[in-house]
Amino acid sequence: MHSPRPSSLPIMKRSRPTPPPTPPLSTAKSTAPIFKKPKSKAMIPPKWVPLGLSQSELSLPLTFPTGQTFRWKQTGPLQYTGVVDSYLISLKHLQDGEVSYCFHHHATTGDENNARVALLDFLNMRISLSEIWEVFSASDPRFAELARHLGGARVLRQDPLECLIQFLCSSNNNITRITKMVNFISSLGNCLGTVEGFEFYQFPGLERLAMVSEDELREAGFGYRAKYIIGTVNALQSKPGGGTEWLASLRNLDLHEVIDALSTLPGVGPKVAACIALFSLDQHHAIPVDTHVWQIATRYLLPELAGARLTPRLCSRVAEAFVSKYGKYAGWAQTLLFIAELPSQKALLPSQFCSIKEKKAAKSKNGKTCSAN
Repeated sequence: MHSPRPSSLPIMKRSRPTPPPTPPLSTAKSTAPIFKKPKSKAMIPPKWVPLGLSQSELSLPLTFPTGQTFRWKQTGPLQYTGVVDSYLISLKHLQDGEVSYCFHHHATTGDENNARVALLDFLNMRISLSEIWEVFSASDPRFAELARHLGGARVLRQDPLECLIQFLCSSNNNITRITKMVNFISSLGNCLGTVEGFEFYQFPGLERLAMVSEDELREAGFGYRAKYIIGTVNALQSKPGGGTEWLASLRNLDLHEVIDALSTLPGVGPKVAACIALFSLDQHHAIPVDTHVWQIATRYLLPELAGARLTPRLCSRVAEAFVSKYGKYAGWAQTLLFIAELPSQKALLPSQFCSIKEKKAAKSKNGKTCSAN
């Protein structure tokens, strides 16, 4: 097993998503692109089918709006809609917590079977969350307690190109702007339909992305990230066999090789590379180290480093500490610990998970929960 190598590239700050645990129904529309949108396809009444997953294996509010992807929208209470390959899919929790799904298009039985296979692959269902969490909990009592309150926080297995472009948009950015940028990029693909006011698109391929100019991206609000996206698309197109095949081939390499390969792309630093590796390239022990993960590490894994300045060398030390503690699925453990630090989730946790400062804030209110501030 390899840990990420130290890098001289700058450390980028991870955006802190702050979704409500059970967000209200949203009717806001996606940001309109400067290109003319294709006419939306007519929707048919959805046919909901049990997915065979309990909430302990997949919690939608703890998986989709927590910073892994910016393409899935909340389209109802405990319901999220997004695109997997060319399929427009909704997922929702039933009253007993079980997950059901529906496809928003007319399809043959064979097509629906293919879509279900693609969905299960996207949800990383080859990995049993309960099994790996049992291992984590045995070695970490704090993780065991958190898992009782935050069950079902999965790591997704996204399309590598889609994941790469999203995280190029995410560097030094906030959730609102990231989402607008990702909506713009997505709208360059084929329109698959509209659900609850949101238009959904198949993610554009490299050829379509190559047709967009840096000026168009800057006009759409991408700022300096425009040149990185254009540069990365050009770099991918020059890869032998095509950039899409090259990205997929990284799933067969060791983690340090994946980080090194991704870091050759414009705008991809060690933290963005680790996010792409973890969320799309089967590198389950990749640790995206930023200031928030650094705080978690110095509080619970490396207290002797508290007060030190985060450097590339210390980033590698943090990643190694996570892998040493949690093993080959350390990235999944880190994901839960990161979610537990989100203000919206902290507000629901028992007071023993609060810092001293937060306990004082909570005591000034009712002393029962952590402060969300």
